[in-house]
Amino acid sequence: MKVLDLTAIDAAPLNTDPFDFLVVPGCIRTEGLTKVNADYPPIDRPGNLSLEDIEYGPVFEQFLAELSGPELAEHIGRKFGLDLSESPTTVTVRKYCERSDGNIHTDHPSKIITVLVYFNQDWTNEEGQLRMLRSASDIEDYAAEVAPLGGTLLAFRRTDDSYHGHKPFVGERRMVQMNYLKANRLSQWKQHIDRLGTRTMKKAIRLFSPSA
Repeated sequence: MKVLDLTAIDAAPLNTDPFDFLVVPGCIRTEGLTKVNADYPPIDRPGNLSLEDIEYGPVFEQFLAELSGPELAEHIGRKFGLDLSESPTTVTVRKYCERSDGNIHTDHPSKIITVLVYFNQDWTNEEGQLRMLRSASDIEDYAAEVAPLGGTLLAFRRTDDSYHGHKPFVGERRMVQMNYLKANRLSQWKQHIDRLGTRTMKKAIRLFSPSA
């Protein structure tokens, strides 16, 4: 059984305000969502973790294969008018959110399309809902708000104005992020260096924090 329902992507409208983005509820069928969650990595700390840093079960592995596979690239590319067939990808997994997450940003310039898939069984908090923003300074000035409900896929085109963020939330917020990257090796290397720098900084903050 396929985990992703690609027909749901085809049926979802492409929003253009304030930038190009796509919200696809039910992109993972209910049965598939239950099985993926059963095989979700047993993560015990906040942060986006690389696949080589975690362990997971076979259904989650199948989901990852579909996520980074050519079929999804074709469907997503068609929606955004892009050929993503030769674009390299990066995938990170998150289970827990900390108060410093969700600050307004636009994503790294090496990225072409960001894809987020959520796995939370329910969501009643105003906090932690991702907002598509019209500026870099006002979290309340948003065109759309996406609750991180299980099975929902969100994809958006990275631009210098693709501002997004959410109100601070602390707790479990299951999410997988995949990025289609520019093929330029220098661009990919710059993203890798920046990610290492961010990890090091967060580790240092936790190490020297009074609550550590």
